[in-house]
Amino acid sequence: MRQIQSVYINGKFEQPHGTEIMDIISPIDEKAIAQLTYADEVDTKRAIHAASKALEGFQHSSKEQRKTYLKSIHDEIVKRLDDLIEATMIEYGASRERSKWSNLLSASVFLDQVSVLDNYSFEKQVNESTVIMEPVGVSALFTPWNSTAGSIAVKLSAALAAGCTVVLKPSEFAPWQAAIIMESIAAAGLPDGVVNMVNGRGEVVSKVLMESSEVTKISFTGSTVVGKILAKQALDTMKRVTLELGGKSANIILEDAELSKAIPLALQIAFMNNGQACIAGSRLLVPESKMKEIKQLLVAEADKFKVGNPLIETVDIGPLASSKQYHRVQEYIQIGMEEGAELLYGGLGHPAGLDKGYYVKPTIFTGVNNSMRIAQEEIFGPVLSVITYNNEEEAIAIANDSEYGLMAFVSTSDQDKGKEVAKKLKAGRVLVNTLKHDPLAPFGGYKNSGFGRENGLHGLKDFLEVKTLIQ
Repeated sequence: MRQIQSVYINGKFEQPHGTEIMDIISPIDEKAIAQLTYADEVDTKRAIHAASKALEGFQHSSKEQRKTYLKSIHDEIVKRLDDLIEATMIEYGASRERSKWSNLLSASVFLDQVSVLDNYSFEKQVNESTVIMEPVGVSALFTPWNSTAGSIAVKLSAALAAGCTVVLKPSEFAPWQAAIIMESIAAAGLPDGVVNMVNGRGEVVSKVLMESSEVTKISFTGSTVVGKILAKQALDTMKRVTLELGGKSANIILEDAELSKAIPLALQIAFMNNGQACIAGSRLLVPESKMKEIKQLLVAEADKFKVGNPLIETVDIGPLASSKQYHRVQEYIQIGMEEGAELLYGGLGHPAGLDKGYYVKPTIFTGVNNSMRIAQEEIFGPVLSVITYNNEEEAIAIANDSEYGLMAFVSTSDQDKGKEVAKKLKAGRVLVNTLKHDPLAPFGGYKNSGFGRENGLHGLKDFLEVKTLIQ
């Protein structure tokens, strides 16, 4: 049985002080593939101490030194890409295509941050003063199970570029991927203590991190419920906070959109990453007048998605990450039917021939109104709610009628019209006629989708404090 490393402190992988052991179950076939021994309070305190000591020197490192470290981490991750892709498929269930894309992105993010440093000055003259940007200090990075390598890369690259030291708390439900990334970082030659990792129960590790006065910054990606708890706890020690939380993104197909393009794109947006994406466009807003044609296209295009073992090259949608996720999605499908939505495609249970593993049927509901739970709550699975509108103003109002505001999408044959609609949507990112990702543009949400921004210059600034020097 593979034993996954859970503790990296002061430049060394160590046997954890914690003794609790968890089996890692592959969602592909529900078999145990590895074991993780949880880090505990003692491990976490030692990691904080190591990061605090390392900060004394690292906060004074030069831009050139930090750029060298970032480039080295990139190179080491590239060496381990095949391992990461395998782990992402077997441990998490992502399709091969998704695994390749997400892990290549995790490597390139470090080079993106080098380009940010190339064009950024940590000192600027403002009127009669010199404004100095300084590292915020020891930073606790909490990363999720649905985007392990990418989330670690986005947070860590910005923290290191700023001159911060780090205690990484990855999700205990994706430890194999996290361990490979940590091994890559360890091989990159950073000073001891600059990056530390403790992987254990969230409630155990986070308590120590949140109570420590030495930790001055947290960056968390995960559920809105947990994010709010951490934000409240951060006040006691006045930690700086970045939260990237949940979403229930609207995808508006405007009246003039070419449906033969918009509907396939809508399903890609809804079902990406097996539906386990905070940015997924899980509310599809369509013109009432075109509903008959849209229904036919949705069924025809959904039939093209192949569900199955992600190790198979042609599979588009793999299993959900865990038994808990499987049952959560089943409950929401049941809720949708009980609420009176029309089940257009998919439904309860496993797809045919896939009884072993956490596979679900990609599901589409029509006849949904925006007050239904399936339209308001984040399901985190391949479940699409189709909502009709009668005019553009109504579509925008429905899209904005959500406690979330992470992402939104617009399909139209008129790019200028798409831009105008995008400006009226309460979301941190709006994509018009595309599913592209811009790794240098800020990412984050309005409302209950969090605050602060990641990526590029904005991500760097979230790890900096402002000092004004007047002479």
